Amino acid sequence: MEAVLAYLRRAIERGEYAVGDKLPSEAALSKEFEVSRSVIREALRGLQALGLTVSRTGKGTFVTATGPAENPTFGGYSARDLIEVRRHVEIPVAGYAALRRDADHLDLLGHLAERMELETDNTAWVALDSRFHITVAQTSGNPVFAKVIEEIRDALARQSAFLNQLGDRRAESNVEHRRIVTAIADGSEETAVAAMTAHLAHVEQALTTIVRPGRTAKQNRND
Repeated sequence: MEAVLAYLRRAIERGEYAVGDKLPSEAALSKEFEVSRSVIREALRGLQALGLTVSRTGKGTFVTATGPAENPTFGGYSARDLIEVRRHVEIPVAGYAALRRDADHLDLLGHLAERMELETDNTAWVALDSRFHITVAQTSGNPVFAKVIEEIRDALARQSAFLNQLGDRRAESNVEHRRIVTAIADGSEETAVAAMTAHLAHVEQALTTIVRPGRTAKQNRND
């Protein structure tokens, strides 16, 4: 899927398919690339997620842009705004969670981390991911933090699905989540803050790599 997506993306960016052009059908692409139609379908979804195409029922897939949006939108919030808010909320939240954790929240965080490691369905994993971050906020003992994360829950889920589809982030996220849980369980504010900081930095870099290959997250923030 990644190879087909990369090829089609480059073709659009090079102008081989202009804005308004219709891409070949799933059957034609399946034959051309010698892969199943389900693989083609996933690649086409990836193009839509990047904002390069739109699918019209009964008509096909049409090119809508020559390059991906530099600051994609997830559920009404831009990626840049989401990252900025998450850095200022979820990083201190992790520290408070380490200081104020209780047995029930620790059990739930450990359970969620384990389920995510075992989950194979992308949609189910994304739902668990949202629940994990809300639970960290709840563990902080401050209901306002949990309310903030709840408010952006849909946007976080959309962003997570985007990263999994185009950046294959699930395995890395599982490792990062486990480190966050361990730090909170150890009661180390410093380690929990560092673990959440690293997690969000990796999220930001993955977004940058998908949208603007060759750029760093820092360069994007400075633009």
